[in-house]
Amino acid sequence: MRCHVIESIAQAGSGHPGGSLSSADIVALLYGHVLEIRPDDTHWSNRDRFVLAKGHAAPLLYAALAMRDFFEPSELSSLRKLGSRLQGHPDCKSTPGVEASTGSLGQGLSIGVGMALAGQMDDGEWGVYVLLGDGELQEGQVWEAAMAAAHYKLANLVAIIDYNGLQIDGPIREVLSPEPLDDKWRAFGWYVQEVDGHDFCQLDQAIRNAQSASLPAVIIAHTIKGKGVDFMEGECDWHGKAPSMEQCHDALQQIRGQKGAL
Repeated sequence: MRCHVIESIAQAGSGHPGGSLSSADIVALLYGHVLEIRPDDTHWSNRDRFVLAKGHAAPLLYAALAMRDFFEPSELSSLRKLGSRLQGHPDCKSTPGVEASTGSLGQGLSIGVGMALAGQMDDGEWGVYVLLGDGELQEGQVWEAAMAAAHYKLANLVAIIDYNGLQIDGPIREVLSPEPLDDKWRAFGWYVQEVDGHDFCQLDQAIRNAQSASLPAVIIAHTIKGKGVDFMEGECDWHGKAPSMEQCHDALQQIRGQKGAL
């Protein structure tokens, strides 16, 4: 998935590699192990729902969907091209497997609350998973949604925060700190866990715990922006910048060399 992200962004000449790479392990676990979905029946009523609140990480979502056979991986090279189904932010009207059109930060959790509430009212067996960016938590609508989720006791809702500590303008603690983050979510009535967002065992156990909780659950996943590419790691400059073809080649070599360790 990381290779697909780098290649598609480099070919497009624009995109958001940093946050796509930081959340790759989270999304890989969800699409490879957790989500009950049917690529051949995208409107299956009992499917799990995934909302990419941080919609600029669309290249990662597209990579996951391609690897789960929603469309051919060859289509990933059309990212951000005129007429492509794979635009810079997800479009649920045109891209199979995309549950919500996102990109306006702060709205994704509200969409997830609506989906979870519908599931609760319909006695559905499916879960809703929302991936948020840490800088996105600066949006007030996130906290309105958090309050609503606790009020309606949406135990079928799991929010995962890609906490890489950086946003487009710099470290989130300097731009507008969300800390103390764990205490905030608990105060809003959520079941809270903190994990290493690059450790599959920790992530898997946290999701299992969240699924059995009687409250809406949030997983604060500590990650590294640009994970897997040394010149991107921990650099906010790579929030929304495409690598050159030379940098792309270097990045792919690094990712493939680390594949067994990531």
